[in-house]
Amino acid sequence: MNNRVSKELLNSIPGYENRMVYETPFINQPKGTMVESDSENLKEQVKRTKVVESIKIAIEKCEIKDGMTISFHHHFRAGDKLLMMVVDTLAEMGIKNLRVASSSLTSAHDGLVAHIENGVVNRIESSGLRGKLAAAISEGILGKHPAVIRSHGGRARAIVEGDLKIDVAFIAAPSADCMGNANGVKGKSICGSLGYAKVDAEYANKVVVVTDTLVDYPNFPQSITQTKVDYVVVVDEIGDSKGIMSGATRFTSNPKELLMAKRVLDVMLASGRFVDGFSMQTGSGGASLAVTRFVKEELKKRDIKLSYALGGITGPMVDLLEEGLCDTLFDVQCFDLKAAESIGKNEKHIEVSADFYANPFNKSAAVNKLDFVVLSALEIDTDFNVNVISGSDGVIRAASGGHSDTAANAEISILVAPLTRGRIATIIEKVTTIVTPGSTVDVVVTDYGVTVNPRRQDLIKKFKKAGLPLITMEELRKIAVKLIGVPKELEFSDEVVAVIEYRDGSIIDVVKKLKK
Repeated sequence: MNNRVSKELLNSIPGYENRMVYETPFINQPKGTMVESDSENLKEQVKRTKVVESIKIAIEKCEIKDGMTISFHHHFRAGDKLLMMVVDTLAEMGIKNLRVASSSLTSAHDGLVAHIENGVVNRIESSGLRGKLAAAISEGILGKHPAVIRSHGGRARAIVEGDLKIDVAFIAAPSADCMGNANGVKGKSICGSLGYAKVDAEYANKVVVVTDTLVDYPNFPQSITQTKVDYVVVVDEIGDSKGIMSGATRFTSNPKELLMAKRVLDVMLASGRFVDGFSMQTGSGGASLAVTRFVKEELKKRDIKLSYALGGITGPMVDLLEEGLCDTLFDVQCFDLKAAESIGKNEKHIEVSADFYANPFNKSAAVNKLDFVVLSALEIDTDFNVNVISGSDGVIRAASGGHSDTAANAEISILVAPLTRGRIATIIEKVTTIVTPGSTVDVVVTDYGVTVNPRRQDLIKKFKKAGLPLITMEELRKIAVKLIGVPKELEFSDEVVAVIEYRDGSIIDVVKKLKK
């Protein structure tokens, strides 16, 4: 056709001096939206499927080079198979010095140790580290690039703000269609919410969806939408759904943990906030999960219900929803298969991104409206600082998760932990590693009583009136010393093996290598 618009005409219109003159329908399409075709039929050149034959081809098309950043989610937890599949392929292709930025890392990723040793990976950023990988990082395998540990909200903030720039996000999706619409509730390997992956898909430069269940277009619901996806790869298996409920997630019949869970309920009742429409989140420890069961009975007794529960959603939380005891579940990650199945069928079981969940810099995260959060801990010190990342032996072994995010914003943050675990004290003078600052912790519940942060005089008054067994942190520490003695002080070298970022991006602590 004869173009009625000339460059001279555009130059004469204010604001249009730099605009293009129309030539043909697809000449100005961004790279990646067209297929490589010599067809004279222009419409055949439009990309109508994003499926490529293998992970290797997807890597080639994404043009991954040395030093780039690749990301993954951990919704399969210990059952994840994709991360190692991708990194093994990158190693075969000779790509080096990659930064692996996963929402968390588990024992399923022990194979990364070999790839760090051979130079394929030289940086790790994650919420958690476990198994052989955690041990190797604690011993200094990363050299001059310490691991970066962020909370879930802190990771979302880092991605949104541009602190963590992702070159290519690989997203394990239980089901996807040929254009990349993906979810975690259909397919042979369900994981439920894809809350961590949603942020990666939104901000990564390139996005590859990897599935073991390719469904007809259009796939629905769309946790990840086709507008964000560059390529789709079909593999035999992306993960084992049974691995979701692993690590710290467990249901308890331990009398000590049940005692502490009942005390947590007593704290909630005495606080004055256990009223119709309150909100809560529980952690993944045995006592934390048991709290939900006690809360359920109390809700029935009082004929009230929760406005919403947040998490890390578990089966007991789903029971609250289905029995009309909770109005809504906000779910960034499913902690068991019952939750994963629920999010696919219950309208008010809502998948949310890590940004919505806990990003401290957005206009309002879900943690901001919490009344209660119940959390576990490896160590708590007499200043209420909390360690959830390293063991008493100084070795990294766990995860930051949403610990500091929820503690910072819940009206009442409750830590529940036994005074001792075997011959190891939980309440000590100074924690090995600070992840959650004591100023954000309100109450500590142990098998020896209830401790309230002196900053919360309002709660101390209420708990005294309710007759709760109050005890100070220093008193708890002395009891622990009497029971098991003073722990031998660890000796660390000057070498930093991991950096602990607080949720706002500031550095709250570091992990150093132990002296031999």
